[in-house]
Amino acid sequence: MAETIKISNLCKEFGNICAVDNLSFSAKAGEIIALLGPNGAGKSTLMNMITGYLAPTSGQIEILGRSISDAPLAAKNVIGFLPEGAPLYPDLSVRNFLNYMAELRGFSAADKKKRIEEIAALANIDTVMEQKIETLSKGYLRRVGFAQSILSDPPLLLLDEPTDGLDPNQKEHIRSLINRMGKNKTILISTHLLEEAQTICNRIIIINKGQIVADGCLNDILKQNKTDSLEKVFKKLTTTTEAI
Repeated sequence: MAETIKISNLCKEFGNICAVDNLSFSAKAGEIIALLGPNGAGKSTLMNMITGYLAPTSGQIEILGRSISDAPLAAKNVIGFLPEGAPLYPDLSVRNFLNYMAELRGFSAADKKKRIEEIAALANIDTVMEQKIETLSKGYLRRVGFAQSILSDPPLLLLDEPTDGLDPNQKEHIRSLINRMGKNKTILISTHLLEEAQTICNRIIIINKGQIVADGCLNDILKQNKTDSLEKVFKKLTTTTEAI
């Protein structure tokens, strides 16, 4: 099976701070990967480079064989992204916002209406479609951001803290949806929640100070570190860093 994403020797420097340090990994469809690390480990910086929002200092990112640097539009076309604190348009209704995002994605009028109805049901936001975004709770804001990230049914989905601000029932709903979608997509989830990494991901990449310090399924990581607890592994392999 072809790789959905391949990252080679990726580096990102901000002055004298190295946020991502010679990082390499690849992933295929069917992998739900937790990018696990403390605040400032480089997780969000990595995601922003994968999407083309930030240019790497050096290294290569390929999405379905296309370089994000050399063919940015083609690569971005197959990515869905939920950034941390997803930027939304507060003066638009939820429906108008999703209509706008669908137009940016090139949907026809008929396909746009059908797809928006589908994702509204999937993200459980169909009851707030006519509300202005500025009136929504934090939980609904997060779910609207999630809805736009899956709008085009992308093969690569990047979710930065996807359950932030959700109540326990909402978290369970989104995690179940991610599990279902992960059967035929590659999903990268940036999180600092150990429970989230264990319950919905079939692969864990622990990042500290911009470097991968562990990569594998949960059982393999526990065996390699001779422990029965991801929390103990996390404490062993990570240290406090300044937020980036």
